[in-house]
Amino acid sequence: MEAELRTLEDKVNQVAVLCQRLRADNHDLRQQLAAALHEKKQLAEKMGAASARLETLLTQIPADEA
Repeated sequence: MEAELRTLEDKVNQVAVLCQRLRADNHDLRQQLAAALHEKKQLAEKMGAASARLETLLTQIPADEA
């Protein structure tokens, strides 16, 4: 009976350690996701600005007079 209780205690401790590690991993992944979403937003803004500049340049090119 004593051995069974120790085995159960060890398993409970292993689950607790695993739970802590998974919480830490989850926290890290949430931070990485937030950083990636922020970077995506910045890149979309840059793409929008570049697109607007290209549109402006295209309107300045004279049309072919054939």
